[in-house]
Amino acid sequence: MKVSYHGHSVVKIETNDRQIIIDPFITGNGLTDLHEENENPDVIILTHGHGDHVGDTESIARRSGALVIAPNELATYLEWQGLRTHPMHIGGAYEFDFGKVKLTPAFHGSAIFTEEKEIIYLGMPAGVLFMAEGKTVYHAGDTALFSDMKLIGERHPIDIAFLPIGDNFTMGPEDASLAAKFLGAKTVVPIHYNTFPPIKQNPQMFIDLLEKSIKGQIMNPGESIVI
Repeated sequence: MKVSYHGHSVVKIETNDRQIIIDPFITGNGLTDLHEENENPDVIILTHGHGDHVGDTESIARRSGALVIAPNELATYLEWQGLRTHPMHIGGAYEFDFGKVKLTPAFHGSAIFTEEKEIIYLGMPAGVLFMAEGKTVYHAGDTALFSDMKLIGERHPIDIAFLPIGDNFTMGPEDASLAAKFLGAKTVVPIHYNTFPPIKQNPQMFIDLLEKSIKGQIMNPGESIVI
């Protein structure tokens, strides 16, 4: 399985026969190496409804026919836009023919902000556990630190975890380093930083805060890891 990072919170997973993209925020993402018109995934997984995570989901899914997996309210909203969706919710897992997906808690928000100054609430945000080919990838989504991350790690041995470190809207480096300890992942990668001024961070600070037994890796946009 190949796992790659593409700026902000965009993560790609490539199995033997499928390509999955998580939170495909490409247009407006100054840190990504991707181009929306070139993306043709089989599956899109969304953690929540904010624009910097839903991103280019509609255009990519319409072109590629990708299945969109998302928390129930967000999936329903996107289904109403004509997309092919599979709704899930926190604590639930589903065995697809390309792998198993389970949604975990995330402490954040989830909504669309319209030009008419309306807020469309899209249910609870989530983290994602993706399991295939004997490997487990954890994408925390946007979240604060919470102690039940210990349970996530105990229940699901994690090969690689993607954790937000931007602070202001999510965990900062200090809390994220404790999250890494709770999760017990083999490798942890910082995400959701430097895209906008309020989340400016030095990812090396996060790496330096990790306990010596934890492997931290800074991934530049476009870099990949085979797990």
